Amino acid sequence: MERLQKFIAKAGVTSRRKAEKLILEGRVKVNGEVIRTLGVKIDPEKDIVEIDNKIVKPDKKIYIALYKPVGYISSLYDPFGRRTIKDLLRDKVPFRVYPVGRLDFDSEGLLLCTNDGEIANVLIHPRYKIPKVYEVLIDGIPKEEELKKLREGVILEEGRTLPAGFEIIWENRRKNISLLKITLYQGWKRQIRRMLALFNYKVLNLKRVQIGKIKLGDLKPGEIRFLRDDEIRWLESLKA
Repeated sequence: MERLQKFIAKAGVTSRRKAEKLILEGRVKVNGEVIRTLGVKIDPEKDIVEIDNKIVKPDKKIYIALYKPVGYISSLYDPFGRRTIKDLLRDKVPFRVYPVGRLDFDSEGLLLCTNDGEIANVLIHPRYKIPKVYEVLIDGIPKEEELKKLREGVILEEGRTLPAGFEIIWENRRKNISLLKITLYQGWKRQIRRMLALFNYKVLNLKRVQIGKIKLGDLKPGEIRFLRDDEIRWLESLKA
């Protein structure tokens, strides 16, 4: 037996939290009966689950690493007609997958795509504290006291940022630029740019190179790869 919202998330329909919302809204049926309460358990082998009168069938789980280039939206659709990751996935992935989290239009690097709603929710929710690692080129060379404040957390519009990793990989004093390795455990919109802007540092290039145990590796902009078995096992362990 399995909880209804977990079944919906595992089927790749949406995250578990959004599945709970669908249930409370009365949009989910089990064997023809509308379910409006959480905690209901079903037998995935026998029971028929419907959302908005469409039968939910578990999909084969797909996990993809994509190198999102600068100039693409981390979405399958953009109302302003800008290029999206759907343009990159088309003809490469014969399955419907969704981006996990976001990378800004002017940022690049590792973006995971999957049809596993449960895993997507774990990866983006700050309470699971999945580290995301970035290499960030900036105009200027931060002082140690500034790095200390950034590590401990600073105040943004949403509140205080979680403790984070900030270190200088290299610096060029003649050009007055430096490359930082930044590790975040949350994903507020344009968070790194806003954190650095507090100290008057401008981001010249931002690239995400790692999410948890999954690395960008040798991927080039626009390229994809299906995750290895060991990476998938790590993702599965997050559900425990």
